[in-house]
Amino acid sequence: MEKTALTTRRPFMARALGAIAALPLVQACTTAAPRQAAATPGGRFEFGVVGDIPYTRAQEAEYVRVMDDINARDLAFVTHIGDCMFDPRPYERDPSLARMPMTDDNYAYVLGTFQACRHPLVLTPGDNDWSDAVQFKKIKVSPLERLQKLRATFYPREGTLGQRSMPVASQAREAGYEAYVENLTWRIQGLRFATLHIVGSDDNAKEDMAEHQARQAAAIAWMRKAFATAKAEDSPGLVLISHANPDFENRWTRSYAQRYARSVRGADAPKTPEPTPYDPFLDALIEQMQAYSRPVLYVHGDTHIFRIGKPLLNPKTQRFFENLTRLETYGWPDSGWVRVAVNPANPHLFEIHPEMLPSNSANHRG
Repeated sequence: MEKTALTTRRPFMARALGAIAALPLVQACTTAAPRQAAATPGGRFEFGVVGDIPYTRAQEAEYVRVMDDINARDLAFVTHIGDCMFDPRPYERDPSLARMPMTDDNYAYVLGTFQACRHPLVLTPGDNDWSDAVQFKKIKVSPLERLQKLRATFYPREGTLGQRSMPVASQAREAGYEAYVENLTWRIQGLRFATLHIVGSDDNAKEDMAEHQARQAAAIAWMRKAFATAKAEDSPGLVLISHANPDFENRWTRSYAQRYARSVRGADAPKTPEPTPYDPFLDALIEQMQAYSRPVLYVHGDTHIFRIGKPLLNPKTQRFFENLTRLETYGWPDSGWVRVAVNPANPHLFEIHPEMLPSNSANHRG
């Protein structure tokens, strides 16, 4: 997603307030911590989150340092939340900035960086990876053809990318969902994980409503199954991973939205928020959360602001679900990653540690 396009492509609360600092941090956050084992006898383990990177050639050097840091850690796996390449619009304005998005060569470059990861690596796609192909103006690129290529490139059957593979199950196993190889699920130390193919830029709804609706229906079905499986397995919680920021704030009451808006002088919340393509997904997520009391971590990217918070409002109580935590990872132009510790001894289960190397810091380069 092109960062400058956020002002026209997202509903009010994300559009006007996207640069506001997140809700108060609710989990442990540190910028440095000792190397720790991926899993311990008590069930504790760690995984890495990275995404919305690399965009430009300049950022590729920073991305190398991010991946080197990730490789130096003991992690159970790494997830890249999508947008592995630049947006077509700024690329066409200045092709010297980046590799051409969505080419076979660019996919091969990204795949090479994933295969160099010493941990299992799972990708969930972003809009820059396929659906924003419609943004090319000087050439014609088919989003659906690029999606087919992306699926063939990044989704080995029943396995993961990276130097060490991890067993996963794909939604493609299920009748009616054979195309959705990218929706994956796996289990570590009893904890259930699932990826959901939901992308930024309105999830392709403006360009291809039929494709959007079919893929969203698949993602909703996969999410519901993840909740049901977590319950059946007695999982200590659930981790959901997508690219898109699903516009949690757009579902807030006007009172909450107005309080949020006060951080930007002159901004105000609309009396009635605009509907978004993410509404059916949020309705389904709320329905599942109303019947699930264990910790849920919702990991995403898309809006390129590192943040942690409790953003999902329960319309029945008009209060935020205290057991759902949002984690948005760093994104272009920032080059960082997030280390998540799963600690069964912590009643919140998830301990979140942002990782920004001094050599990648725009403010304090080491």
